[in-house]
Amino acid sequence: MKKSLNINFAYYKNPKYKTIINYIFFGVCTTLVNLVAYYILTRSGMERAVANFISIALSILFAYVVNARYVFNSKAYGFKKIFYELSKFFTSRLFTMAVEILGVELLVWIGFQDFIGKIFIQFIVIVINYLISKFIVFIKS
Repeated sequence: MKKSLNINFAYYKNPKYKTIINYIFFGVCTTLVNLVAYYILTRSGMERAVANFISIALSILFAYVVNARYVFNSKAYGFKKIFYELSKFFTSRLFTMAVEILGVELLVWIGFQDFIGKIFIQFIVIVINYLISKFIVFIKS
């Protein structure tokens, strides 16, 4: 039993796997922020599209902080560098926000229940966000 635990921690010590493991963990946390906010807002009577926009915006703010600090270990210091990185992050997330909003609306249109559609679209958005963050936003200089 103890040997299997050591193997799992060995993967985490490898920088390649550590980034992926951290991204998955914080991606789940970000998704929970998104879904919980959406659920609360829609169940309190807010219109679906507005609730979706607000829940995504909250999750984007959360995601930047945890991705910059814990996943990609951003070394951006100084206002210009942080602003540049932050603007790339928010621009990329605006793109995936559009994917998410349109995806949820499409799935509702074809017959999915809105919350189920939102959960399904999360998997697509997570993959796109990881690829954009790794190869465009948090590039090591």
